[in-house]
Amino acid sequence: MTSLCHNDTPQDPRDAYLDAARECILDVGWRRTTLTEVARRAGVSRMTIYRSWADMPTLLGDLMTREWSGLVARTVADDPTDTGSGPAGAVERIVDEVARTVEALRRNELFVRIVELDPELVLPYLLHRRGRSQELIATLLTDELARGQAAGQVRSGSPLAIARSLVLAAHGFVLSAHTMVDDDVSAADLDAELRHLLARALRP
Repeated sequence: MTSLCHNDTPQDPRDAYLDAARECILDVGWRRTTLTEVARRAGVSRMTIYRSWADMPTLLGDLMTREWSGLVARTVADDPTDTGSGPAGAVERIVDEVARTVEALRRNELFVRIVELDPELVLPYLLHRRGRSQELIATLLTDELARGQAAGQVRSGSPLAIARSLVLAAHGFVLSAHTMVDDDVSAADLDAELRHLLARALRP
């Protein structure tokens, strides 16, 4: 999934406004964050913010897309299994990337804050539609699965259907893993099982 890695392109000036929105949500939560407060924190006029986003849901969509896409990019860039050797070890690489992305999401401070204070913001992407980040991740996985299939390392089947199934499986481990942790089963135990499930699902 190396196509998601950042390059040295100039930073979008709207990033400063998204940074301000991120700070607001971390401080007071989504419901108490307004475009006016975002503008105040960014040091610009309200109209400057309104020219980019008509309302907070639109801004939040861009913020979440930037946050999760950046998280995936950093995770893939740090992939210890990616040796540049092409499709060799495709299953191991995909399993590691998915598992480490799940772990990174569970630790991400913005994601944690949203789930703690405003979990209803996540529900549309679980119950009604795919978000841009989910679509992007599925597309990247589809490409990598197709390369693994061409090398004979990933089982046959529609790469897109397999990729979307991996995203669905990851949802539970991102959002609900804590409900299955107790004195008998640790988070590390569950993460190991996730890797086992993914590997068994992908090998020929």
